[in-house]
Amino acid sequence: MEPILDICGLGKTYEGGQVALADVDLAINKGEIFALLGPNGAGKTTLIGAVCGLVRPTTGTIRAFGHDLLRDWRKARARIGLVPQELATDMFEPVGHAVAYSRGLFGRPRDDARVEEVLRSLSLWDKREAKIRELSGGMKRRVLIAKALAHDPDLLFLDEPTAGVDVELRRDMWHQIGALREAGVTIILTTHYIEEAEEMADRIGIIDGGRLKLVEEKHALIDRLGRLEAHIGLEQPLQAVPASLSDLHVDLINEGRTLCFHAETREERETGLARLVQRLSAEHIGFTTLDVKQSSLEDIFVRLTGPHAIDAPARERAA
Repeated sequence: MEPILDICGLGKTYEGGQVALADVDLAINKGEIFALLGPNGAGKTTLIGAVCGLVRPTTGTIRAFGHDLLRDWRKARARIGLVPQELATDMFEPVGHAVAYSRGLFGRPRDDARVEEVLRSLSLWDKREAKIRELSGGMKRRVLIAKALAHDPDLLFLDEPTAGVDVELRRDMWHQIGALREAGVTIILTTHYIEEAEEMADRIGIIDGGRLKLVEEKHALIDRLGRLEAHIGLEQPLQAVPASLSDLHVDLINEGRTLCFHAETREERETGLARLVQRLSAEHIGFTTLDVKQSSLEDIFVRLTGPHAIDAPARERAA
């Protein structure tokens, strides 16, 4: 099946030599949710801007729905929706008018019923006469989504759609994104909340320094790069790791009171811990606690891009 979005060798260098994108290749399949992860300044928004006609690439090609974006920009862009990071809209415009106007911008005929459907799906119908400036931050974010959906795009970009909103509203937006996928919309999502990608995405792309470091199916990525760590609380402290455990990745911590086991390969994750417990029993080494932690997508992301890339849990801000 031909991808609905095919990016080849995409690069963007700004005046002064700043490289925002470098030789990016990416193919997006119809109906998937693709999460693009990366630290601030990694190139996420620049990549989205290039596809949506907001940034002119320095090198490379972009094809969407079979159209070259440089030659057939209007045909391709009419099928693409964008929910931008910033609240860039007329704050004095009524909600309903703003959404209807966005539909017309892409050459779609007036359809009051469709506009009502979009507003109701995002719990905005009761706010249709309100000026955007009167809404809360979360409701303004919903207006941006409604504007992006007004012309019924087949491909939707969500650039930090839940940045700065509370947890309850974030969960509600996750539900909306799932409903869009069920309706056949292909979604490309950027986010600082790694749990969003882990919850919804089919595939993950990690970008850093303008380069796409990997693209992989989510579960395959976690399986391939995931780690397992176990902390075993011992009944009696040990002075050294027993020789019978030398072929396992174990260390003593907490003044010999805790045995720490690490497993990085699939085989180690599947059988290593069981072998360790069996050998402890054979050596008559008793233990009182066993705490096991599997790598999350966030753990993998930190290892690939560095701890600077992850926001603190309390951070609620638009990047």
